[in-house]
Amino acid sequence: MELTSGIFKAAGQIYSNNKGSLLRTFIYTIGHFVIAITVLMLVADVSFMIALTDAIVEPIANSIWYFILDKWWTSKSKNS
Repeated sequence: MELTSGIFKAAGQIYSNNKGSLLRTFIYTIGHFVIAITVLMLVADVSFMIALTDAIVEPIANSIWYFILDKWWTSKSKNS
């Protein structure tokens, strides 16, 4: 029970400390899914399921990159 409580407390602190970055990352990721599916279907002429698979896997990597970039960027902005 203590471990579960600690995990929820840590997750809550991470969320509280990163609300803006997490929201921007989430919105970016959803937009990326839609754009990637559309482009793959129109340009590469692949099926919806193939486009959907690629559109999920690749943006997850991009969203992690964006979160790291955003945290670095905001840390530099605060120091200026």
